[in-house]
Formats: sequence, structure tokens, C-alpha cells
Amino acid sequence: MGLQFIRPNTKIDFVGFRYVAYCVSAALILLGLVSLVIKGGPRYGIDFAGGIIVQVKFEEKTDMNQVRGALEGLKLPGMVIQQMGAAEESEYLVRTSSSEVSSEEVRSMIGQSLAKDLPQAKGEIRRLEMVGPKVGADLRSKALEAMYYAILLIAIYISGRFEQRWTAAGIMAAGLFVGISALQFLGLSTSWLIVGAMVITLGLCLYLNLTYALGAVLALIHDVIITVGAFSLMNKEFDLTVIAALLTIIGYSLNDTIIVFDRIRETLRYGKGGTFAEVINTSINQTLSRTILTSGLTLIVVVCLYLLGGAVIHDFALALLIGIFVGTYSSIFVASPILLHFGKRRMAQDSAPAKA
Repeated sequence: MGLQFIRPNTKIDFVGFRYVAYCVSAALILLGLVSLVIKGGPRYGIDFAGGIIVQVKFEEKTDMNQVRGALEGLKLPGMVIQQMGAAEESEYLVRTSSSEVSSEEVRSMIGQSLAKDLPQAKGEIRRLEMVGPKVGADLRSKALEAMYYAILLIAIYISGRFEQRWTAAGIMAAGLFVGISALQFLGLSTSWLIVGAMVITLGLCLYLNLTYALGAVLALIHDVIITVGAFSLMNKEFDLTVIAALLTIIGYSLNDTIIVFDRIRETLRYGKGGTFAEVINTSINQTLSRTILTSGLTLIVVVCLYLLGGAVIHDFALALLIGIFVGTYSSIFVASPILLHFGKRRMAQDSAPAKA
């Protein structure tokens, strides 16, 4: 028997708080979406938007205003200067959306300006990266597709794994193929294709009564939207490392949801627990120790990465920090209540053999 620090007979009424949780989730999602609309979408990093990034390190203490003053005369389009690490480290990222000049020209221009205006600081260019706008657009499209297909395959897997309905899962996959083909025929952009495909996925889950998949997919969408919204509110950039973090969050949140769903299925199979709401509450309480231990230990590691990992993985760790917290919350307060709302008919089918 696994380690437990919460009493086995704990009876917290989690589903009783579902409407409060819905309001909290709706407020967080709305706040993030408003931020995205106001800012015209996510703030894409160089990986997705294209451009040039230069990392500069100064031997003497130099503040951002001094660096900005030294470089503003270059008139590089869309230039943004960002501090890396602590202020005393005097390390900065210089980003520009310019694609009309070569990387070596940018290196020379920045190096000469720093040597001229800040000679005593002894600035050194440590890194220079350049991504063309076409490559950035392709990367953005592939990143969206990766997240969508991850969620789609998860929906198909859960439909077969928990409801033993591989035929229905196959029908859903076929329906999605037809739906996406129709959307592509209309010439929609990748972003709208993903939105349309996600709506079709949820609609098919409802139509085919794939309630476990519906709960899991909505929880995953909930986690991704809140994490993306938080990054928009904090004016953080989206790059490939953040996409990697979002895919990690999807996997982590799914694992937590599967633990709860597995216990719900076992309880239904053996005809224990009373009403469906009582079954869900009992299952969440029985897995609470495991959930808190797993999430707590993971968060400790991620906090260490965030505080000590350096500027390169700072945003990656921040996305994980937000996503793991939200993913743990959604497994209890989003996925399970959705299963309660849409799964009563499914529960009657599952529990019928136990009553025989």
C-alpha cells in the first residue's frame, strides 16, 4: 500500500464545490482571453515571429537604461531589450524583428555602439540567433498541430481505455478526419483549423457519449488556455521551450486525471459508493494523498529549476509551475465534475453488471 498522509476515511465534498470552481476557472480563462485580445494574440518569441536575438554580457554593472541609450540610435525595427537573471549580473537580450540585415551586420552594429557609448562596461556578445519569418511561421504552425494531435490521441486512448469503446473512438477519429478535410477545403488558417478541430472533437465526444474523454479533453484545454493566458498577462514570450512545457503539462495533467478516473471506474465496477456524485467524491478522496505527493514533489523540482536554472529555462520552468498547479486543480475540480454532469447514463451502463 502506498504512502498516505491523508486519512483513508476523509470525506471532502469536492463535487459540492464544482460551481465555485467553474466560476474561478471561467474568471481565469476570461482574464487570459481578454489579455490576448487586447495584445493581439500571444507575444511570440524569435522562434515563431522571426528576427534576430543577441545576448550581451557586461563585465561592469550596467543598467537597462544605459544599454537602451547606447542602442537606440541603431533604429532596428521592433527592438526590445530584456534583462536576463539578476540586475547585478548585467546580462541582456536584445531582440529585433529585422530581417533585412544579416546577423553579422547586426553583431557589428551592436558591438560598435556598445564599444562607443559604454566602453568602460566592456560588453561582450555571447550569443546571436537569427530565424527567418517563414521559418517562424512554419514552427508556429507545427507547434499548434503538435498540441492538437496530442489532445486528440489522448481522447481516443481514454475512450478505449476507460469505456472499452474502441469502435466509438475509431468513429471519432474518422469524423475528425472528414471535419478537418472540410475545414481545409474552406482555406482556413492553421489556428482556425485547430479551433474547429477541437470543437468537432468535443462535439463527437458528446454525441458518442464518450464522457471520460470529454472530461479529460476539457480539462486539458482548460490547463493550456489558463497557462497561455497567464503568460499573456505577464507579457512573457512564447517560444519552442514554452511549447515543450505546454506538451509536458498536457501529459502531467492527463496522468493526474487518469489516476482519479481509474479509481472511479473501479468503484463503479464493484458496485460501491452509492450515487455517482458519491462515487466521484470517494474516488477523489482515496487518491488525494497520491495526488498531493506527486504534485508537491514535482513542484519542488520545478521551483528549483525556476529559481536556480538560469535565464535560458526560466520561462520553461514558469510554464511548468503554472501548468502543474492548474493541472492538479483541473483533475479534481474540472474533469471529475464534467464526468458527473455528462456521465450518469454511462454510469448506469457500467454498474449494471455489478447489480445483476
